[in-house]
Amino acid sequence: MKKRYIFYLILALGLAYLVYYRITENKKIEGGGAAGGPGKGGKGKAGASLNVDGIVVKTSDFASNIEITGSIEANEAVTLRSEVAGLVTGIYFKEGSNVSKGTTLVKINDRDIQAQLREAITRQNLSASNENRAKQLLEKGAISQEEYDTSLAELQALRSQVQLIRAQLAKTTIIAPFSGKVGLRNISVGEYLTPNTTIANLLSTNPVKISFSIPEKYVSQLKTNSSISFNIDGSNKTYTGKIFAIEPGINEQTRTLQIKALAPNVNNELLPGSFAKVKLALSAIKDAILIPTEAVIPVLQGKVVYVSKNGKAQQVPIETGTRTANQILVLSGLNVDDTVLTTGAMALKPDAEVKVNIAKN
Repeated sequence: MKKRYIFYLILALGLAYLVYYRITENKKIEGGGAAGGPGKGGKGKAGASLNVDGIVVKTSDFASNIEITGSIEANEAVTLRSEVAGLVTGIYFKEGSNVSKGTTLVKINDRDIQAQLREAITRQNLSASNENRAKQLLEKGAISQEEYDTSLAELQALRSQVQLIRAQLAKTTIIAPFSGKVGLRNISVGEYLTPNTTIANLLSTNPVKISFSIPEKYVSQLKTNSSISFNIDGSNKTYTGKIFAIEPGINEQTRTLQIKALAPNVNNELLPGSFAKVKLALSAIKDAILIPTEAVIPVLQGKVVYVSKNGKAQQVPIETGTRTANQILVLSGLNVDDTVLTTGAMALKPDAEVKVNIAKN
């Protein structure tokens, strides 16, 4: 029994010593922290501040540009077809050649129409002689007014018939409606041509039209005669043009506004149907505030940024405008000389202590 009591006593003394040792060590650690830290009432421990990057807000002139896609169109384009059917007796253009307005391109057999025209002219001349005699007889009172009117009506009808045949005859000659370049032809001499047969395409490509659409929110910033620049695939050259026409209404399906611009094409480098990457200058803003896009944090009710005030992060709601490749225009919410934090957005919280590394401009 005595041995058992002695064992329990030794065990209790050992536990008491361990508890005393731990309490003593904890007090030493707390005392050391108080000596090296901010002391009672101090905030945070060493290393609690978050290292982040930031910029100081400055103003600059900003040209508001948008980049959209478009397509190149011919200034004038038409598919050449015949209004009448008949055999092709002559083709007077070379494929891929330039032609002037009014140039004869294709001739269709017109011998039957020529015969009809000669017959109609003969009948018209005979009727004209009859009308002249009837007029003289009317003046002498030899015939009634009704008989003269009949002769005159017959003459007028024959004149109209002659005009109709001349119009049909004119349709057998296909001429260029405007100056341009003729494409590949689809007919040959001796072929029977119908109104459904495509002869060739005629395009006027100097200047060319650039067709594109912009979102409706930019409509108020757009004006006729505004300049555009654009690029095409396969070329590093930048081309320029001017807006000449704006659709008067918004497309209800796409919520965009259709626009067309004219661009010179002296060397025929711009081919209709090509894809164009258009850059449109909308407006110039003086004293604009621009910040890096990575500083902006989307939230449920808009956008916010973190700014540093007295060494602490503060969340500020902002209103933004045009976005570029790496910057965004701030319309409201920031002031000049504010320090905007550009990194650490996921770790930042309001009133968090921060150490800001200011980026050099």
